[in-house]
Amino acid sequence: MKLRIEKSPAPVWFRPLIPLLAILFTILITSVLVILVGANPFHAFYYFLIDPLSSRVSFIEVLVKSTPLLLTGAAVTFAFVGGFWNIGAEGQMLMGATAATAIGIHMHAAPPWVAIPLMLAGGFAAGMAWVLIPALMRVKLHIDEVVTTLLLNAVALLIVSAILNGPWRDPVSQWPQSPEIAASAIFPKLIPRTRLHLGFLIALAVILIVWFILTRTPFGLKMKAVGLGPQAARFAGINVDRTLLISALVSGGIAGLAGVNEVAGIHYHLIDAIAGGQGYTGIIVATLGGLNAWGVTLAAFFIGLIDTGSQTVSRALGVPIYLGDVIQATLLLTTLAFLLFQRYRIRIR
Repeated sequence: MKLRIEKSPAPVWFRPLIPLLAILFTILITSVLVILVGANPFHAFYYFLIDPLSSRVSFIEVLVKSTPLLLTGAAVTFAFVGGFWNIGAEGQMLMGATAATAIGIHMHAAPPWVAIPLMLAGGFAAGMAWVLIPALMRVKLHIDEVVTTLLLNAVALLIVSAILNGPWRDPVSQWPQSPEIAASAIFPKLIPRTRLHLGFLIALAVILIVWFILTRTPFGLKMKAVGLGPQAARFAGINVDRTLLISALVSGGIAGLAGVNEVAGIHYHLIDAIAGGQGYTGIIVATLGGLNAWGVTLAAFFIGLIDTGSQTVSRALGVPIYLGDVIQATLLLTTLAFLLFQRYRIRIR
């Protein structure tokens, strides 16, 4: 008996099941790890998936943790649909946070309706600027953007670290963090005495705009054509280079907004860990969401649920808090595996 992988398109009904199958297999695989640390997997996944939704406080915290993932997931989705493989959302987020901080600390005399739009514009522009070089290298020199965008993440982190250990270092505590942004530059809270802020509504607005562009505009159709086959798109008369460049720049700008969100909504100052891997998690969100705006929304909420639940399950069962990261990584691998079966099948001969 032999196993053979053959190219064969999956039936249409199979494609919507991919996220559900990926989640199911992720739960089965990670249940083995839960058993190995001496915990009951049913109890563990209750705390992961059900307990955070059982109270108002924990549910709001899920929304807070989902907010930056909505933006990084939308950024990665926009780039991937347009054929630009942006792995640099982490670095673009750091640059957006840095630009927002630089603007925010000088907004003490400005009203909120001036300070907040300026920070959003600055963060968007910084994210665009950071992805511009890899985009031009892809368009002009045909250099793979996966490597260049990935390497620039480390460069962005080094730049932020240098600034925080240099001109922005706290002169009193000597702690590497920037000065606080102005009170007028802080996002207002949507619900008093919670961490849910204006950034959540901004993230939902970005999701809506991305959905509209990708599904309701001629440019969205061009992006999909370039993403599926640049040579065929060029033959059809589409300006492939311009489409790739715009896709990359908008993607970087959205990732920059995620950095603004963390500065103006959560921390109120810049730290080198402000991105916290959320740029990379955006790849998981975009992949699990099927590069679809509404799928990204559900995927971001699910990852936010896992993030919130990982703290609860660690306290309740003694499971390492890093199990949440393991679940996210496993989810990415299982999603990619099931995506493979969209075009291929295993045949037993």
